[in-house]
Amino acid sequence: MSVNTRRPSILGLLGCAVLVMSVTIGFNAVAAYPGDEPVSEPNQNDSSESGRSDEAGKKEAVATLAGGCFWCTEAVYERMRGINDVVSGYIGGHVKNPTYEQVCSKKTGHAEAVEIYYDPTQTTYEELLEVFFKTHDPTTLNRQGADVGPQYRSAIFFHNDEQKAQAKKYIAKLNAAGEGPIVTTLEVASKFYPAEEYHQDFFARNPNHGYCRAVVKNKVRKFNREFGEKIKK
Repeated sequence: MSVNTRRPSILGLLGCAVLVMSVTIGFNAVAAYPGDEPVSEPNQNDSSESGRSDEAGKKEAVATLAGGCFWCTEAVYERMRGINDVVSGYIGGHVKNPTYEQVCSKKTGHAEAVEIYYDPTQTTYEELLEVFFKTHDPTTLNRQGADVGPQYRSAIFFHNDEQKAQAKKYIAKLNAAGEGPIVTTLEVASKFYPAEEYHQDFFARNPNHGYCRAVVKNKVRKFNREFGEKIKK
């Protein structure tokens, strides 16, 4: 809920007070998955911390995905058609305002993830899932290559029943095709904490960093090969 209220102004004249109050209230309902905590939406507090405005939120859909190191996931989706912004951060844990060092301790329960703000008229949630499963390994539990720990788990943080149903259907399809067993977890989207500023747009700003050269570039190249038609023009 967002409430914009003008404070009342009091004018005194000859000992008589005149009170003028103008109140404007705007209400945004918060969707919640039955029996769980309220889920994240682009115009809630957790997303506004990422620099998203209420106005922008009304024109965008949001997806939250964890596929190992968020430098890799962010770099892939920033190239994709229909994506307006990608924010790296932490989700799924029990510690408020976690730092990178705390998350790396494996004691907070958070996963390194990205919140993806996209135009649903240009790309779909299913397309996001297709790219997600093609550009990381969803069959290794709490691990992506040399990155080991629960913070690197493969996870989909769904914002509503429709996203949960689509994710379950896609995972079932992969398992049926013999591409599993898929260990990707489905978790209700909880509070998303944007990562420290130096993590944002990391690959774009640090293409020659050792990890970027050894790992992130390969993810980006795979996206280019597999999804050439989805690259932004």
